[in-house]
Amino acid sequence: MAGKSTFLRQNALISILAQIGSFVPAEHAEIGIVDRIFSRVGSADNLFRDQSTFMVEMLETAQILKRATPRSFVIMDEVGRGTTPVDGLAIAYACLHHLYTVNRSRALFATHFHQLAVMAEGFNNVGCYCTDIEEAVDGTFSYIHKLRRGVNTQSHALKVARLAGIPESTIQVAEETLVQLQKQAAGNIGMVGNVG
Repeated sequence: MAGKSTFLRQNALISILAQIGSFVPAEHAEIGIVDRIFSRVGSADNLFRDQSTFMVEMLETAQILKRATPRSFVIMDEVGRGTTPVDGLAIAYACLHHLYTVNRSRALFATHFHQLAVMAEGFNNVGCYCTDIEEAVDGTFSYIHKLRRGVNTQSHALKVARLAGIPESTIQVAEETLVQLQKQAAGNIGMVGNVG
């Protein structure tokens, strides 16, 4: 809802428009020539072939990693979301690392794995951008569809769940659970810090 998937698709479409010599929606733009545009956006399973959403995601990702070149433009949205958070983060990092070190493609890589920004700190010419929300006093909110440099570690999932009409009693359980999970995560970080 913050617009990251739309931003990825928009940039791919702008690249296509530029490639064919069309006008692009900008006063000024420097867009390099690309040999291919690769996209890993959206999720859907393939029941006919007995493939889960995650398997479809991995098959598409594999093709991108095998075929993209330094002249390619790649958009990847939420790679690794279809498995456990730890496995998903590992896969997302490995894919980003591969795009950076092997393919050397220009890429936009959207993720909710906030740790990925820290893991990629040593990558030159990689920037992190995010969007924010604007919250009113009464608790209502709206997304600000503008990019800013940085990482937004708040997903606002509970706000979206409330907006979708999830029962308030369920939201309250989710809020309590989130507090407990955050305490556990903070304790684990402290234990990991003390091990070294």
